[in-house]
Amino acid sequence: MSKRMIRFRALVRKELLATLKEKTSRMILVGPLLLYIILFGYIASFNLNHIPYALCDLSGSEASSQFVRAVDNNKIFERVATVQSVSQIKALMDEGEALLTVVIEPQFAQHLKEGKSAQVQVVIDGRNSTTAQLAAGYLTQIAQTMNTTLTGVPELIKTRFLFNPNVITQWFIMPGLIVMLSMLQVVVLSALSVAREREQGTFEQLLVSPYTTAELLAAKSIVPILIGLFQSTLIFLVDLFWFEIPMGGSVLAMYFVLLLFILSVVGLGLAVSAYSQTMQQGLLIVFVFLVPMVLLSGLFAPVANMPQWIQLLTYADPLRFTLSAVRRIYLAGAPLSAVLVSMWPVVVMAAVTLPAAYYFFKKRL
Repeated sequence: MSKRMIRFRALVRKELLATLKEKTSRMILVGPLLLYIILFGYIASFNLNHIPYALCDLSGSEASSQFVRAVDNNKIFERVATVQSVSQIKALMDEGEALLTVVIEPQFAQHLKEGKSAQVQVVIDGRNSTTAQLAAGYLTQIAQTMNTTLTGVPELIKTRFLFNPNVITQWFIMPGLIVMLSMLQVVVLSALSVAREREQGTFEQLLVSPYTTAELLAAKSIVPILIGLFQSTLIFLVDLFWFEIPMGGSVLAMYFVLLLFILSVVGLGLAVSAYSQTMQQGLLIVFVFLVPMVLLSGLFAPVANMPQWIQLLTYADPLRFTLSAVRRIYLAGAPLSAVLVSMWPVVVMAAVTLPAAYYFFKKRL
């Protein structure tokens, strides 16, 4: 073996030992791998295994009851509400309680008796275009099965999509990016702020400065918050004018929700930054947090399709509830009072991460 190869092997060995020397680096080599295998295995699924639905039976006949029993007997469908009027449907579905509502016309039994086509209308939440189309397909299959036993039941059910009439995928994805992309920038910027001071040698200057810990953290929070809101605004303008997704609710309500969310994630970033010794370590820890947050948020795969134990984990993910709130405001026109009730996990996260950032920063001083 040549001297050059011996020197090169020694250099590789040195780099390997340096990587494995730190406890954090060793944990990051194995921990995230196992975590991502579990999360992707259980979460990254577009199968629709559970469809909560509401019933509006305006017929009240034996024939309509037979159709409803066929839906209830299907293990995928779960009736979560029964309404007496079509005017109740929008509010019920805006809250996300039901994915669709089955509306049976008053003349359902009479039309069957006369050998005519009996109409069943299905009102579907179109905000998630993928699940909406799958749900419509499943209900159509039930109607086709019933067609063999009840003469006149239509093979194709009449469908109507709320909040996204044309079932356009961008209407589901793009409002979610207002939240997710700003989160990525906010967490990374705040996670590097204190670690960057250490690497640049300016952290010692902070130690002798007249500023309090709270003042230093507040100053380091403001810049990521402003940048996050600026990026959210850019994405919002792209959604509104380029993709022509109409804004259904209040812009101020959406920004209030975004501000609550950014406060919670900037606290997470600052806590990571105060804990980390180097910028590289801070980025690695942030990466470990961000991927599960995106996967658990329901940005791509519905939370309702996840196993029950994973659904419980999503309560620790502020991205999940902010995504839902922004989509409800943007697409459904929900008022701020309606979405604030579901934002309590975000408030709890902010109440945990901001004091944690203060604690780690104070400990490092």
